[in-house]
Amino acid sequence: MDKDNIPTQALPQYQILEANLLPDPESRLDSMENKEKPILDSSIPFRDLTNPESKRESIGRLIDKLDVETSTRYQKTPEDTYCNVYAYDYCHFCKVYLPTVWWTDESLEHIKQGQEVTAVFEQTVDRIYSSAIHDWFLEWGESFGWKRMFTLDEIQNKVNANGGVGIICAKRKIKGLSGHIVPIVPETDLNKAYRENGTVLYPLQSQAGILNYNYFSEVRKDWWNDELYSSHVFYYHE
Repeated sequence: MDKDNIPTQALPQYQILEANLLPDPESRLDSMENKEKPILDSSIPFRDLTNPESKRESIGRLIDKLDVETSTRYQKTPEDTYCNVYAYDYCHFCKVYLPTVWWTDESLEHIKQGQEVTAVFEQTVDRIYSSAIHDWFLEWGESFGWKRMFTLDEIQNKVNANGGVGIICAKRKIKGLSGHIVPIVPETDLNKAYRENGTVLYPLQSQAGILNYNYFSEVRKDWWNDELYSSHVFYYHE
């Protein structure tokens, strides 16, 4: 047989899994501890996926309950800010996967080889910060249902119409320094995106960071274009 016609063996298929730690009752809105773990608190509402209206209304209740402006969990310290923690919590309760920890390189190799790997903090998974989440979106986001988008007008309109989850994520130019990640949220009667000629320039957002806002739009303008950042991405999840 001609060696050029020898059939090649198909590459093994593997499924990349969510890297989730177990919810912990010690991971709380009124505590600075256990930020890497999901909050276990029955008073925090999950997004109601029944229909677009129920999604939007439950997101509003979720933002009110997480109350990023005053909750201890999201307040900056002299060492750090917690945009990634808030974005993770927001997505978690919206029933959408965004990592707050991610598989180590060694764990990913084991997974690609078809091995079962359990998420163990600082062993098989480590914290992932916003600059690395930017790269995670590009490499893994589609695997978890995220769709990359390129206009803020489109993403705000989809968030409004469908009660979906939008994200802006920016990567710092200087490796090791914090990027930024912010949810784009449905507009309300009192809180609006900033438009010019009917087109969204600054979407309605909710963030932890140096300053925390339950809702904001034009107060930080187009922060993702700041010279601090080398790149930014917009993503949407239904």
